[in-house]
Amino acid sequence: MKTLIAAYSGVLRGERRTKAARNESSNGGSALSPQGSGRWGVACSAILMYTFCTDCWLIAVLYFTWLAFDWNTPKKGGRRSQWVRNWAVWRYFRDYFPIQLVKTHNLLTTRNYIFGYHPHGIMGLGAFCNFSTEATEVSKKFPGIRPYLATLAGNFRMPVLREYLMSGGICPVNRDTIDYLLSKNGSGNAIIIVVGGAAESLSSMPGKNAVTLRNRKGFVKLALRHGADLVPTYSFGENEVYKQVIFEEGSWGRWVQKKFQKYIGFAPCIFHGRGLFSSDTWGLVPYSKPITTVVGEPITIPKLEHPTQQDIDLYHAMYMEALVKLFDKHKTKFGLPETEVLEVN
Repeated sequence: MKTLIAAYSGVLRGERRTKAARNESSNGGSALSPQGSGRWGVACSAILMYTFCTDCWLIAVLYFTWLAFDWNTPKKGGRRSQWVRNWAVWRYFRDYFPIQLVKTHNLLTTRNYIFGYHPHGIMGLGAFCNFSTEATEVSKKFPGIRPYLATLAGNFRMPVLREYLMSGGICPVNRDTIDYLLSKNGSGNAIIIVVGGAAESLSSMPGKNAVTLRNRKGFVKLALRHGADLVPTYSFGENEVYKQVIFEEGSWGRWVQKKFQKYIGFAPCIFHGRGLFSSDTWGLVPYSKPITTVVGEPITIPKLEHPTQQDIDLYHAMYMEALVKLFDKHKTKFGLPETEVLEVN
């Protein structure tokens, strides 16, 4: 989906310029999410299985043999490719919305970091563009820092798709991987975790700034165990690029979503964007609304091998306060009124 958007962004930008000549243009916000990457993973798996039935079956056999030996590579940070991260297609992707990355403080290369990314939105497009590509020059803005965008571990069980994910610096969001990156991979590592996850995506809608954070404390415990500094990060506009059918609490639709979330790890959303060639029709192409990701000031975290619940609660409260302050400081710069309040659930 993301590559498709980037490939067609030139056409869509041309359409916007034509409309702008008649009128003023409007303003507008996994991680690869399961909705996006899952479809590509199924497609890759189907093509590979089909290859077994052709004269090229040996290619599939060799790949699966190699896959068995390479199975644990994602848990060790994968195989980052600067060539893939610098593909020109990502710049088209960036310019379509557009997406920008705002740095507020320097990050020391002698420390490791956990970025809390908010909000999830439908597909986490800002997280993907800013941290798994070089379209917004993250490596130049934070020299010596290696970003690892964390997404569902199930994505790395998809043949071929896993190679693409690893090349962008995307890793599984599980304890083994995070422990490895924060303890056995030197310093200068930054793991980006979309803290709200599937639960937060269910409330994603234009005009709403809400995060699921109050009871999400696992990332704070990991930071304390490894002495990794916490960095609050907010993406203004992430919720603006798709419209979603919101099911009320207690409805059958929300019940189904919660069951999927509990047993499969993600919640299916009923959402839509614009059509491929016209903004007046519905489709899966996101609306071209600006997404601005602001990286806040790091919170220094001590290393505690066995943090108590009191320790976790203390630094979790500090993180929530820092995130709200970051939102309040920058909200008016990106089209929100002074009265806008960040809803922390």
